[in-house]
Amino acid sequence: MSHATGASFGPVGSGPVGVGIIGAGVISKQYLDNLTSFPDVKVVAIGDLFEEAAAARAAEYGIGKHGGVDAVLNDPDVEIVVNLTIPAAHVEVATQAVNAGKHVWSEKPFSLDRESGLGLLKVADAAGVRLGCAPDTFLGAGLQTARRMIERGDIGTPLTALTLMQSPGPESWHPNPAFLFQDGAGPLFDIGPYYLTTLVQTFGSIRRVAAFGSKSRETRVIGSGPKAGEVFDVTVPTHVSSILEFENGESAQSIFSFDSPLKRAGFVEITGTDATIALPDPNMFDGDIRICALGSDDWTTVPSVGSTASRGAGVLEMARAIREGRPHRAQGELAFHVLDTMASIAESIDNRAFVDVESSADKVPALPEDWDPTAATLSA
Repeated sequence: MSHATGASFGPVGSGPVGVGIIGAGVISKQYLDNLTSFPDVKVVAIGDLFEEAAAARAAEYGIGKHGGVDAVLNDPDVEIVVNLTIPAAHVEVATQAVNAGKHVWSEKPFSLDRESGLGLLKVADAAGVRLGCAPDTFLGAGLQTARRMIERGDIGTPLTALTLMQSPGPESWHPNPAFLFQDGAGPLFDIGPYYLTTLVQTFGSIRRVAAFGSKSRETRVIGSGPKAGEVFDVTVPTHVSSILEFENGESAQSIFSFDSPLKRAGFVEITGTDATIALPDPNMFDGDIRICALGSDDWTTVPSVGSTASRGAGVLEMARAIREGRPHRAQGELAFHVLDTMASIAESIDNRAFVDVESSADKVPALPEDWDPTAATLSA
């Protein structure tokens, strides 16, 4: 199934797009650093359940309006709500924004389960507003350069992929890591969206998965910060090995692990009929590409070309799409398809069987090499 949110795409409005932030936590700083520097968007309001947090961020960035959540939802100048709340509140806040007639960009995950995510897609579709969702790292120079190389035919016909994310886990450095080892997280749901989004943009929709999962231990210990030494429970697999089959028959193997003494992140290789290409870390916006041709053991490094603007680039691309009357790239249905895939992987672990992925998501066009977030492209 596929749901196209905001199905009627016609140009809307003129001039910079008004943005409101809900959620004034740590990640809001990264978004605001960028969004306040992009001339095609204007951050007009920030809200948080803790109004003092919103006031502090507003003062830091010179934002004129602040308060609770309603300070954003009721502001007529806000066209896009950037939803930076905790994951458990993503759907609730996004639904409130949709009901207020706003387009919504959410941090990952899109939702914590299929039912609520699908419900949000339907509500937005009925309201004629757009949904966007992180990760937007696939819009960065590194992955976009690799995408253009693959589509140009530099590796021939893409056939298979291998992705690896291995680490000992974040409890050694994260001051409050328990949530990363519980429902809605673990290495699959926390890190998986970056890798799976990249694979979908390379091969198309995922049709079927099989997976095994395990836990190296039932509890872990916080290693730093004020809670150092505290023990917490591990309730989800901390090592996931999965096989993915795509709509056109290609396949991928993906490992997501918090159980490895060896740290290996950002490992993505796409093999084609003529060459293998190594992509940069899908959790980053830049990085060089390496390619090894058929019959050679030597890798050639290719510098990435394009924008390296980080979090918020997807919001900007969405804003420009609203003004131009075209589909945006980091779409809600793409994020839902990734969520559906992860839920299917989790089901396969539990049932020890292949699981069909019912949703789908269209591949979106690659960005032009000269796409520039710092350019003013929207006339007043």
